Amino acid sequence: MATIAADQLALQRLYHWERTAGSTVTLTQPMGGVGGADVKDFTWAQVGDQVRRMAAFLKAKGAAEGWPADAKVAILSKNCAWWLMSDLAIWMAGYVSVPLYPTLAADTIAQILTHSDARFVFVGKLDGWEGMKPGVLPSLPGTSYALSPDDAKTTYESWDAICARTEPLQGEPTRGADELCTLIYTSGTTGNPKGVMHNFGAFAWAIGAGLDRFPMSANDRMLSYLPLAHVAERVLVEHSWLKVGLKVFFAESLDTFTADLQRARPTIFFSVPRLWVKFQQGVQAKMPPQKMNKLLRLPIIGNLVRKKVLKALGLDQCRIAVGGAAPMPVALLEWYDALGLHVNEGYGMTENLALSHMTLPGKNQRGTVGPAYGGVQTRIDPATGELQMRSPALMIGYYKEPGLTADALTPDGWLHTGDKVTQDAEGCVRITGRVKDLFKTSKGKYVAPAPIEDKLGMNPNIEACCVAGANMGQPLGIAMLSPQGLQRTSTDAERAALMAELSQHLDDVNARLDPHEQLDTLVLIKTPWTVDNGFITPTFKVKRNRIEEAYAAKFDAWVGKRAKVQLGD
Repeated sequence: MATIAADQLALQRLYHWERTAGSTVTLTQPMGGVGGADVKDFTWAQVGDQVRRMAAFLKAKGAAEGWPADAKVAILSKNCAWWLMSDLAIWMAGYVSVPLYPTLAADTIAQILTHSDARFVFVGKLDGWEGMKPGVLPSLPGTSYALSPDDAKTTYESWDAICARTEPLQGEPTRGADELCTLIYTSGTTGNPKGVMHNFGAFAWAIGAGLDRFPMSANDRMLSYLPLAHVAERVLVEHSWLKVGLKVFFAESLDTFTADLQRARPTIFFSVPRLWVKFQQGVQAKMPPQKMNKLLRLPIIGNLVRKKVLKALGLDQCRIAVGGAAPMPVALLEWYDALGLHVNEGYGMTENLALSHMTLPGKNQRGTVGPAYGGVQTRIDPATGELQMRSPALMIGYYKEPGLTADALTPDGWLHTGDKVTQDAEGCVRITGRVKDLFKTSKGKYVAPAPIEDKLGMNPNIEACCVAGANMGQPLGIAMLSPQGLQRTSTDAERAALMAELSQHLDDVNARLDPHEQLDTLVLIKTPWTVDNGFITPTFKVKRNRIEEAYAAKFDAWVGKRAKVQLGD
């Protein structure tokens, strides 16, 4: 572990802002109302006071019930101000936080709560609590937030009631750099979620290395809407907030997301590729690409169009834009560049606190994830092409899983990323696929699906896609239609136009592929792939094994139709 100054650890940062910026508003929480118009602001002093009261409550409860020194406390909630305050209160009380995605099925919730030995749970803002509730044992005590579902409020004592009757914890309790901070459960693209153990020092080092590449300050603003249970949001939002004292806004709902963005006017904005594509599709629905491209080429009008589009997106003040969780197609990056918004691509894993590689601001490194952050060591396995890395942000291991921990690391302590890559002379890494995702056709040729999926996804009628075809003559593409594409299947004429357009799109994609990679057919799926039906993860990654499991029995029949594009359900 690199030497970390004590005043850079998470709790000490809270104390710093309590002392130096107590009256500064630092969190803005939508509280409902028409269009999410009602908001509640929290100053650093108010955050500190509520955290201290909840920490005192947890500490007393743990002492009364004999919790172990490293007791695990769960957070099951969508992003909100109380989520961040819960995390801090857990740490201040001396315990370990266990965040859960707010979209998990009951069985997965039960599995994580049981596996983590959770002693207490914060049940917060949730859309589907009735379906989740069976996963929480009635015997597990908990607390509800002001925005919790009504049933949760009747089940658990409220945060406000506990804070009202509990005196704040005094002093500045600290946690050492080597102490276990949290268990971050992986989103489960394969198998059961694993509890990744990270300590306080790893977080402090990670945010320090990140800020070396992208400096931030207390003047910056962020909108927190991707799950805080995910490592990227946890590091980028929570620990940037604690490190530099920036202001965090929260999103109310999908319906109010545009208004939430307009309220925040973020100077730093992170999104996953699927949402960057949705923003693009929203713009293109109002202004056809050909028209916008023509206008952007005009000197004065072009600048006005850029400003108008970015303002409509709520991104006119954005100075750092980041994509991550999956590769962004080069054409999508070029589209945003044309608007004057340079989107940097980041790469990382839960196991390394999402701190591995990032493209450099102001440089054209499109198609890569840039060079490694300072302090991150990398190497490429000559046998498999796999990227391996190590850094002070590397996990302690998987909770209760020494065998899986050993599998994840090389004998000399480097992390197996599982990603097949190439590297250029400037150290920029290009991800060419997953080592285990490579499949071999019946012709004995290997196919890397990810780059093909990137090309397929660059059509507004396609929301998500998967390339499959192990042991088949040629691969095939399976694409979930976007709302726009789905609407075009309602009449024979519209459907015929859609099929013709996607047939041309498939021809364009195949023309850029090697012969053994070219797709036999593109199958269009009308049923949405969602977290609830298990086709995608909470971070919008397609679960390849679930797709293949659901549709594999139809592959031969689809190919046998000899149709370039077809509806699959």
